[in-house]
Amino acid sequence: MKIHELRIGVACVLGLLAACGSDTQTSTVSTSTARGTLVENPPFRIASFSAAALAAQLNASATGKQLLQVTGAPVCGVDFHYMHYWTVGAKGEAESASGALMVPTGPACSGGRPILLYAHGEEFDSNANIADVTDPNNTEGGLIAAMYAAQGYIVVAPNYLGYDTSSSPYHPYLNADAQSKDMIDALAAARAALGKVLAASTTDNGKLFITGISEGGHVAMATHRAMQAAGSAVTASAPMSGPYALAAFGDAIFLGNVNLGAPLFAPLLTTSYQKAYGNIYAATSDVFEAAYAPTIEGLLPSTTPLNQLIAAGKLPQLQLFHNTVWATGMAPLDGLLDVPPATSAINALYDLGFGPANLIKDAYRLAYVQDALANPDGALVPKLQNLPPVPPPVPPVPAAAPTNTLRQAFKLNDLRNWTPQAPVLMCGGSNDPVVFFPVNTGVMQLYWTFVAPPVSPALVTVLDVDSQPSGATDPFAAAKVGFGLYLQGVAAAAGGGAAGQNAVVQAYHVAVSPFCAAAARGFFSQFL
Repeated sequence: MKIHELRIGVACVLGLLAACGSDTQTSTVSTSTARGTLVENPPFRIASFSAAALAAQLNASATGKQLLQVTGAPVCGVDFHYMHYWTVGAKGEAESASGALMVPTGPACSGGRPILLYAHGEEFDSNANIADVTDPNNTEGGLIAAMYAAQGYIVVAPNYLGYDTSSSPYHPYLNADAQSKDMIDALAAARAALGKVLAASTTDNGKLFITGISEGGHVAMATHRAMQAAGSAVTASAPMSGPYALAAFGDAIFLGNVNLGAPLFAPLLTTSYQKAYGNIYAATSDVFEAAYAPTIEGLLPSTTPLNQLIAAGKLPQLQLFHNTVWATGMAPLDGLLDVPPATSAINALYDLGFGPANLIKDAYRLAYVQDALANPDGALVPKLQNLPPVPPPVPPVPAAAPTNTLRQAFKLNDLRNWTPQAPVLMCGGSNDPVVFFPVNTGVMQLYWTFVAPPVSPALVTVLDVDSQPSGATDPFAAAKVGFGLYLQGVAAAAGGGAAGQNAVVQAYHVAVSPFCAAAARGFFSQFL
């Protein structure tokens, strides 16, 4: 089962069906810039299709039939609306944003319905619009439409600030406060539209589910935390493959565990935190090598494809750090800074992050690591082979007083500072090379286990889809088996051996998405 093909396939199907309906309503245009205000109410309907039409189109192709095995047959038709609304940036400034409102339709899907608030994963294309299901590149929009909207959930999915028509000049990447406000404001805007859209009989029944993948996993958890703190009802959440323990994750990377895609995430992070806090650097050359520093701030997201940016020398493809042989005079420190010995498959992956075309300066990395040693994170003993070596019952909390400003920003946006009062499913894959499962999902689980007072085990469920079913009653058996079969197919298609293993590494992070989404929907179903 080829997940990339499935996701693209459903987006193409929805594109074919877009002609089945368009907006014929007149909208009221608001001049208010208050948070959560819709610019046009009702928002424009860009596509509409019935459950029968969607099912027929999916069954007409091999990839569509495979998708139905994951999502199930459509129960509802779906109207797609393109929202413009107002939110705030990292400093509280008014910003416009856009997103999707997917409204289920049909006899079985009108009346009160639950809302699914969705946070998408990293996007490097600043034109990305999750509402535009006519775009075959919008695979995530197609997946959540088939997985949730066509099964009776009202779906609300913001594009985030910095994307599509947003007025923000940058994306507040992994800024927990700004991104959770964006999510909450998108939800308010969508709720204001319900009852005024063409499918006016589909309404909010008061049940709210929150989910998202990768960056969106962090956003989903931050949103649950923010809504709980504000006294707003959350029925359940399912953050997926997210960097929740962000401070520990940052330390793990700087200590040599370079995740796949690190040079692409670094510009998003530093720009986000520099714009929000103003203290990450005095000049970009404080952090980045001269080849990249002049154009790095705000480079991503971009209208220029990543491969062109890399070819133009704006970014390295893989190399975050220089392959320096360190001689600081302190052998333990040198051992932490040197390229990890390629004695295992995971260290071989880390090795790809080192080389002569590196993005981050040696001096900046050294200062970061020295602070990590002087002010250690409770989740990490600074040894490459131990991720994370947390001896219970000590809560794995962030460093108390980091001095490095990037570590301070990581701590500020780390999610180890709350305990859920509604059920949470954390789903991911244990061998994820992009967002390390042990350092994020594992650490978050440990934090909730050993923080005082501990979170009830009944509230937190952890799912590793890259594991064997625990038995005949395992509620997530299908997701685990399906993910395992998919990885086998990826390896076989690449010819097996080293080529197959490399193909699995490249596909792994994205491949988790549909299986975790299916598991999340099953998890949510018990609270409907």
